[in-house]
Amino acid sequence: MRRLVILGGGTAGTMIANKLRHRLDHGEWSITVVDRDDEHHYQPGYLFVPFGGYSHDQVVRSRHAFLPDGVDFVIGSIDTVDTADGVVLLEGGRALAYDQLVIATGTTPHPDQTPGMLGPEWRRSIFDFYTLDGAEALAEALARFDHGKLVVHITEMPIKCPVAPLEFTFLAEAWLRDRGIRDRVELVYVTPLDGAFTKPVASAHLGGMLEERKVHVETDFMVERIDNERKMLVSYDEREVPFDLLVTIPVNMGADFVGRSGLGDELNYVPVDKHTQLSKKFDNIFAIGDASDIPASKAGSVAHFSVEIFVGNFLEHIAGRPMTGAFDGHANCFVESGNDKALLIDFNYDTEPLTGKYPLPVVGPMDLLKETRANHLGKLAFRWVYWNVLLPGRPVPLPALMSMAGKNLPATESEKQET
Repeated sequence: MRRLVILGGGTAGTMIANKLRHRLDHGEWSITVVDRDDEHHYQPGYLFVPFGGYSHDQVVRSRHAFLPDGVDFVIGSIDTVDTADGVVLLEGGRALAYDQLVIATGTTPHPDQTPGMLGPEWRRSIFDFYTLDGAEALAEALARFDHGKLVVHITEMPIKCPVAPLEFTFLAEAWLRDRGIRDRVELVYVTPLDGAFTKPVASAHLGGMLEERKVHVETDFMVERIDNERKMLVSYDEREVPFDLLVTIPVNMGADFVGRSGLGDELNYVPVDKHTQLSKKFDNIFAIGDASDIPASKAGSVAHFSVEIFVGNFLEHIAGRPMTGAFDGHANCFVESGNDKALLIDFNYDTEPLTGKYPLPVVGPMDLLKETRANHLGKLAFRWVYWNVLLPGRPVPLPALMSMAGKNLPATESEKQET
């Protein structure tokens, strides 16, 4: 019996278990999924919790309920991976041997990496929303907040769902207006990037939206520490941004066991081939989703699209054949912009978000890089799709590789001069 061990029962790990259980011979392969607990979180829902949009029960369900019969689910914390012997060692001493290993343990916030972030103001005037308990604590703080300086801050890239800080800012601005206190609150968006987003067309568009909403943007801000006594973000170049309420996205890092096992980079992400997700060091280890170092967004859509390519590649790999699938970094994300509207962006390694229609030319029905109610409804509907279609591994009628159909190419400099 050959053994496939999947570390992580989140989006990518659960999809892989469901898809491969139906493709691997039950008499030849065993599948084991390992995670630290039995709580599967719908992480995109964290964004809405601070504004009273989702309750705890709407974003948390049982992990094992989404795993198919024939898959062994082990609850335990991972200590190390012994790559020499092909064994996963759990805290407490249990050992799980593997022939093929998939690391899908995601990425998590590490507020301890920034001096002062976990100081006396943590969860008093400094909050995050990348954890459920942080989002719930922030909801209580926002309910009390009626004036002052609200700062949304990104510590360092990469982060999980890179548009989420922008979404929070747009939602906060709309929420303050709905409460009639927008003129009493100064909104500031602090980022280590040179603009609102990583891609030029989208960055200019989203930056314009921040400007329209009178949100001050502080760019190229690399935070050195947080001064709790003065309530101040302090950068390495000695710039200071004061705050009354700070909503921060801490440094995001991969799982600690990845570092302990010598499998990761300085942020505990596993270096892999960006097209196949196979480890650059080990021929029987893959890293999928947020756990890898691929130069794509750490987002659920990337996990979904990459898993679609991975499954075929994995079957070829274990059969001793070359992997023929090539993941292109495809990502698409709804971007909530407030007032029951949202944008949609669709991009990959080589193509930045562009305007146009998605998924079909002309008819859409979704508009790219345009605020619409349809996009907002699509964002809300995705929660049902996530629980009922995506996690169980059912087919999703969207191409795994990005298509240029329906997208408007930006004009070249010569075309601009001609017009």
